[in-house]
Amino acid sequence: MLKIWIAGSAGQIGTAINEVLDPLEMEVFNTDKDELDITQTDEVLSFGEINRPDVIINCAGITDMDLCEKEPELAYRVNALGARNLSIVARKIGAKIVHISTDDVFDGNKNTPYSEFDDTNPKTVYGRSKRAGENYVREFTHKHFVIRSSWIFGHGDNFVTRVLRKAGNGELIEAAIDETGCPTSAKDLARIILYLITTNEYGTYHATCKGLCSRYDFAREILSLAGLHAEVKEISIADSKEHLVRPAYAVLDNFILRIIDVYEMPKWKQSLEEYIAEWKEETHE
Repeated sequence: MLKIWIAGSAGQIGTAINEVLDPLEMEVFNTDKDELDITQTDEVLSFGEINRPDVIINCAGITDMDLCEKEPELAYRVNALGARNLSIVARKIGAKIVHISTDDVFDGNKNTPYSEFDDTNPKTVYGRSKRAGENYVREFTHKHFVIRSSWIFGHGDNFVTRVLRKAGNGELIEAAIDETGCPTSAKDLARIILYLITTNEYGTYHATCKGLCSRYDFAREILSLAGLHAEVKEISIADSKEHLVRPAYAVLDNFILRIIDVYEMPKWKQSLEEYIAEWKEETHE
């Protein structure tokens, strides 16, 4: 039985991994910040050496971009040093490590999708701290999977849940027509993580659902599938409060997955439909 340690298990991706894994095939150690502080080196080493997982999945991180800008030391401590600590223990016990990263390691200035071979150029504290975490993982381990994704939606606070909440409250929804990305289901990300850890295909991957859209079109599709009516105001990203911290173009190309032909991600609309169907079930229970 494969032993897996999920650090940051209470977040969107950690929750999704626990939902889709087979408990008969995997023994799971779930920790979040209340159980274990990944910024404390000795604490991380002790937990890893006692439990000796085969795979460490790092879902932990400070993802609030405004908070990262206000408290850069906190961002680097969690997003960079936390990744370093998990990498150190992974190497020490011979475990594979999965590190979840982001499209924010790029500057968003391109108008064609970013591949794994494009140079990173983060413009935000969040993006720079996540890139530092990636670099630590590569420096300290060779059995690693660095997985970048974008516009993730799952159980927790994200664009989809905010749109649904605002629609339910009868609020105006503002969404940028010139902000482009690849909406990606946390469950689909969990599925590819669980696939990759059974392989030796180490390296950096872009893993997003197929297709792209603007924030505006994304909001309209969410409302359509949910059967909700709300006013969606089309704005420019320059008029958005996020324009200083979000790249305008956050489209990732799943280049490596495509050329090694090991796994195919579903279309984003298909994944969103699955998510909304689950949301309807939960809200009508």
